[in-house]
Amino acid sequence: MMRQYELVERVQRYKPDVNEGLLNKAYVYAMQKHGHQKRASGDPYFSHPLEVAAILTDMHLDEATITVALLHDTIEDTTATRDEIDELFGPEIGSLVEGLTKLKKLDLVSSKAEQAENLRKLLLAISEDVRVLLVKLADRLHNMRTLDHVPVAKRLRIAEETMEIYAPLAGRMGMQDMREELEELAFRYTNPEAYHAVTERLADLLERNRGVIGEIEQALARLFDKYAIKATVKSRQKKPWSVFRKMEAKALSFEQLSDIFGFRVIVDTVEDCYRALGAIHTAWSMVPGRFKDYISTPKQNDYRSIHTTIVGPSRQRVELQIRTREMDTIAEYGVAAHSLYKDFGSKPNGAGHQISKDTNAYAWLRHTIEQLSEGDNPEEFLENTKLELFQDQVFCFTPKGRLIALPRGATPIDFAYAVHTDIGDTCVGAKVNGRIMPLMTELKNGDEVEIIRSKAQVPPAAWESVVVTGKARSAIRRATKNAIRKQYSGLGTRILERAFERAGKAFSKDALKPVLHRLARKDVEDVLAAVGRGELTSQDVVRAVFPDHKDERVTQHQAKNREEGWFNLRNAAGMLFQIPGRRGRKEKGKEAAAEQNGALPIRGVSGDLPVRFAPEGAVPGDRIVGILTPGSGITIYPIQSPSLTAFDDQPERWIDVRWDIDENMKERFPARISVTAINEPGSLATIAQVIAANDANIHTLSMSHTAPDFTQMTFDLQVWDLKHLNRLVSKLKETSCVSDAQRVNG
Repeated sequence: MMRQYELVERVQRYKPDVNEGLLNKAYVYAMQKHGHQKRASGDPYFSHPLEVAAILTDMHLDEATITVALLHDTIEDTTATRDEIDELFGPEIGSLVEGLTKLKKLDLVSSKAEQAENLRKLLLAISEDVRVLLVKLADRLHNMRTLDHVPVAKRLRIAEETMEIYAPLAGRMGMQDMREELEELAFRYTNPEAYHAVTERLADLLERNRGVIGEIEQALARLFDKYAIKATVKSRQKKPWSVFRKMEAKALSFEQLSDIFGFRVIVDTVEDCYRALGAIHTAWSMVPGRFKDYISTPKQNDYRSIHTTIVGPSRQRVELQIRTREMDTIAEYGVAAHSLYKDFGSKPNGAGHQISKDTNAYAWLRHTIEQLSEGDNPEEFLENTKLELFQDQVFCFTPKGRLIALPRGATPIDFAYAVHTDIGDTCVGAKVNGRIMPLMTELKNGDEVEIIRSKAQVPPAAWESVVVTGKARSAIRRATKNAIRKQYSGLGTRILERAFERAGKAFSKDALKPVLHRLARKDVEDVLAAVGRGELTSQDVVRAVFPDHKDERVTQHQAKNREEGWFNLRNAAGMLFQIPGRRGRKEKGKEAAAEQNGALPIRGVSGDLPVRFAPEGAVPGDRIVGILTPGSGITIYPIQSPSLTAFDDQPERWIDVRWDIDENMKERFPARISVTAINEPGSLATIAQVIAANDANIHTLSMSHTAPDFTQMTFDLQVWDLKHLNRLVSKLKETSCVSDAQRVNG
């Protein structure tokens, strides 16, 4: 176990003016508090916070962060309190320790809702001070290094949690070395067979290629000497998890991998990076499509480097990364390497040194935190955050040259939402590199994307299955919900207007405000939408506003009228029922009467009201009635449908509706027919041909044998109107293989 003076010396190596008193006090305090506590391995418990502190000294973190690491388990596992730590070490360190104590209680591998909520808390804590993440990751890394001592069942859960959350989060913060070690340790437990197989193959390959690696290093060193470039060349081998992931993703065998070995070229300046690149490409041929310049366009986690692959000595493919020493430090330590000791006001206890928030990694974190306030439910947030944690990136540009980083596989829709939510919501098309392209086009590095917009656009719900970014998915879901809510609200308004009119009262939205508490709704729009969805009856709203009002509708009279074959909504439900046909026909006078009495216009399946049709369908020309269906809006039934008997005792659900079909609008309507056909080869084909020849569309078909010589077929069709349907049925009856054809009502 590391001694007190050894810890101080480790920090002094990179920070000579270290506050020794703070570290000594934290060391002694934590050791005394943990006392005789033991870990699962049998080691003294204090060895764990000490090792966490050691990991952070390797990352050259300041004494305040090292102090937090030493104390991070004291509040939870000992008699220490927040007040005591504030008094001894200051409120800033106390706040960080308490934040880590709360995170310690998180169980990320739990039900989706709990896991999502805990991830929210983790990200929110990080957004306050990234040192919380640094200590948390170091804590997780030491736990993973000692995972063998944990019970087997718990071991797998911790490894999965590490692979799903902590490793990619370290990568997003630019801490590549920590990410790779966390992934490798987790890989050992999540897939031990694959881990051992890949590890053995890599060890064997390293042994066989040791000479080639040395030859390439020497060839590069000679090249840089020739051009007077001061450079350090380091070879590296891909990690087992990285190799396995690439084999899985691209369906490659181990032998097919060409980039297991790579070389890092470290130089002094950015200018030297490009000089080294020029020298390399002059000496050896570049592999097309394998060049990436992350210096001019850094990754979102602040990674900067030039990547290239050449056909080098021995005619082998050699992958090279060229970067400055500063870039190399950032590539290893990520956010921990940024303005690490920028002093925002010196404090006697050593606190006050903060990591700059002016980094791309922090920008990603802020973007993710923004989504927390945009109303996503926990499961959606978890899904979206995991998607963004795991995605590689492409870099695209707006017409004005603004750089937009997106996950690989992103579309122009993702691009539009990345620029601004309003641009995504109004997107109707896109130009990629000056050419109009489908919105489902997969974007590539360097694409210039121009979004075509329309204020009349509402994002289709189907877009959700196309986009890959969490922001786009959340915005599409939100826009879809808002559009549906607007439809239900509009329907609710119309229903209430007619209900108040029947009661002899004037309707206004302001009249609903004083009675919101009675209706258990938070605002007027909620009331209107609830009425439109059928969750709240219009009579309940009328009675809430006018408690003395009595509904005089007589359901017995309704049933009697229905038995006589005529449904009079004026007598039974307090509404006049009229059935006009298409505009411009003889029924226009009836339509005017219906308009005066407030029947809701049905303009089609995709009109401005939430409308669906009964299973047997309804077509223009039918007498129709609307039934308010909870959660689905209005269901339209033909007046002759036997299914309507189920609603005889629910007059509040009956809605007076009328057709209002624009002759210029080409939309088909659902209808169901039954056909009895001769049971012989070709009968179905003949019937389908007749249906097609008469401009109808088959939606679904079911068949049942009723006799050895005949087959009963039921077709769900899409037709223009009642005349069209009747004409089709007549044509089917005239067909030689058809015994009978008729419309099905319920």
